[in-house]
Amino acid sequence: MKKDPNITAQHHNLKLTSKARSFTRREFLSTSLKAGTAAFTTSLIPSLNATSNTPYNVLFIMIDDLRPMLGCYGHSEMHTPNIDRLAARGTVFNRAYCNFPLCGPSRSSLLTGLRPNTTAIKDNPSSTEDTLPGVTIPQHFKENGYYTHSIGKIVHGGYAWTTNVSWSKANWRLPYESHDYWARPSQWKILDVADDELRDGQTAREAVKELSILKDRPFFLGVGFDKPHVPYRAPRKYYDLYSTHDFSFPKTDSLPKNAPLYALEADPTKYEDKVVLEYIHAYAACTSYVDAQIGLILDQLEKLELNKKTVVVLMGDHGYHLGEHAKWEKGTIFEVGLLTPLIVNMPEQTNIGGTTDAMVELVDVFPTLCDACNLSIPEELEGSSMLPLIEEPEQQWKSATFSQVRRRPRQIWYKKQSLADMTGVELADEDTVDGYSLRSDRYRYSEWGAYNKNGEKFAELATELYDYQNDPNETINVAYLPENAELVSQLHKQLQAGWQATSTKLEQTLSLTKNRLPWDIDENGMVDIEDLLLISNSFGSMTIDNPKVDVNKDGNVDIIDLLIVAAHLGESSHTGAPKSISITAQHLNRVQQWINDAHNIKETSPIYRKGITNLEQLIDSYDPKKTKPNETRLLPNFPNPFNPDTWIPYDLGKDADVNIYIRNLKGELIQHLRMGFQTAGSYRSRSRAAHWNGRNSIGEPVSSGIYFYTFKADGKTATRKMLIMK
Repeated sequence: MKKDPNITAQHHNLKLTSKARSFTRREFLSTSLKAGTAAFTTSLIPSLNATSNTPYNVLFIMIDDLRPMLGCYGHSEMHTPNIDRLAARGTVFNRAYCNFPLCGPSRSSLLTGLRPNTTAIKDNPSSTEDTLPGVTIPQHFKENGYYTHSIGKIVHGGYAWTTNVSWSKANWRLPYESHDYWARPSQWKILDVADDELRDGQTAREAVKELSILKDRPFFLGVGFDKPHVPYRAPRKYYDLYSTHDFSFPKTDSLPKNAPLYALEADPTKYEDKVVLEYIHAYAACTSYVDAQIGLILDQLEKLELNKKTVVVLMGDHGYHLGEHAKWEKGTIFEVGLLTPLIVNMPEQTNIGGTTDAMVELVDVFPTLCDACNLSIPEELEGSSMLPLIEEPEQQWKSATFSQVRRRPRQIWYKKQSLADMTGVELADEDTVDGYSLRSDRYRYSEWGAYNKNGEKFAELATELYDYQNDPNETINVAYLPENAELVSQLHKQLQAGWQATSTKLEQTLSLTKNRLPWDIDENGMVDIEDLLLISNSFGSMTIDNPKVDVNKDGNVDIIDLLIVAAHLGESSHTGAPKSISITAQHLNRVQQWINDAHNIKETSPIYRKGITNLEQLIDSYDPKKTKPNETRLLPNFPNPFNPDTWIPYDLGKDADVNIYIRNLKGELIQHLRMGFQTAGSYRSRSRAAHWNGRNSIGEPVSSGIYFYTFKADGKTATRKMLIMK
């Protein structure tokens, strides 16, 4: 574990500010496949924070034992309005898989960006930070100048609450509450208490207070909730949201046919129908209770306007059974045991409310947060940044995800059989039976083997294959059917090749599709004036020929769409593309109108400001000497919509002394703007044009009305009329 607890923000002040992006083309593969580690990330979709003057914060919300039984995942019976509103402005990952279906190993993997075979954490007691390789997510952010703090359960294990390696101060968490683990839900479901009398309510309120403290500094705040982990204790009002009639029985309540017995780590548990529905009812109530606590945090984020500069990621730590395969809770490599909710919200993402069916893994969270916040991505990471999926949710992605689980001889039983009885292999106490699983688009393929304490496999035990096209509920293991022999052989090779081969294929896929930038409207590999013209030509149109012109997918094509694209002017995926963007005289008035329209909207997001800046730089890039030599001209003014200020643009065909005279309707001189000697060029943007503050020569504000401005330079004189409004 790399330890440097004394690093301060001052040591890393250069890392705190996002790199200023020049107007010229940038490289798009920010980090390639790393030699020796095959960790791949991409900036094919440039970081949305690249234009911000301050770094994004991170709000990292982890919910214990949460499965994707939420409104935003299509469960209309669920009352989860706050998680749903986060999803409505972020991206929902429909197929996010944990890499190990148990709290300690999953969280250790997620927080280090390393897979369980690399962390060597494969059970809860082994989950200690001192044994982890690499760095954790909060440690990396801390070393880059962020203030890091965790409230509630983020890391599994008591060590995490006092360490100064990952966190700027000790974790805030209430003492653990013991409970009768095996009690039925009907015995411990309803409490007549207020929200803040329970642990998660107090966790949320502590997080609300912490946001007020951290609001003026870059922070990484982890907030971990205990529910819906057992025991299912929640205030009565959340139980009252539901009745048992709202829920259905599990779609399958037995071990799949032909599956090995140790696919479950204990006897199947079959409750009476009444208790099954009570169990699910209790789980749903606890989920709604946690949802309400998350709402308090999101409200505070918005109240402090931190939502405009904070990346929010919300996830469960693994999958969860509610009776599927006669299994309750966690610990399997079946689909429901590995599938977890994952929602990411970027402050400036254009594709809001997006969903993606691309397969991702929790090990991908670390590189994604680095990519989103413009931090370097540690070379050892074993996941891929999901940032491109946030912008293009339907693009091709990973061909497979990888998960694993472990069974120990003294921790498993099935109908009074020992693990050795089930496998037919003699097992020492230190031996294990490990299952490795691959999820492709259509299939789940798993292999079980016996391993010694050195991690060497000494016996192959069983194979599982489930075809979700023909058997979506995993009722039968078809690995042993003769007609599937070739398929099993192919999937075996893919599982043995591992995640590294999948990452290599992902890199190749992205390299082939890197021209498909969402702001490259004409898909010529370059974001330029032609893309802006295509958008502008569709302003107010009832029919849209090219759907890409509606960049933010809000159903309207307007100046907002144009500004988003303008923020990325000059970007290209072609190494031979021009190094800069320029315009000709025929586009000058068009660009100036865009700038005027942009200044009239109330949006203040950094990406919009960057779009305006790039448009102004585009104006400044115009060189009249290259188009019409020796041409000097006066252009229409553009006012500030909120004040009487105005800017007066002009072109100089050659070097000259510039003077501008402001007069009223009577011809009386109001103000003389002495611009001085200036070199030939275009003076059209706010940073270069002549500025008049709407006051006369003695500093008094002028009245609203019509005025004239006379321009003298290069031996030429020109006069235009303007309207000043207060």
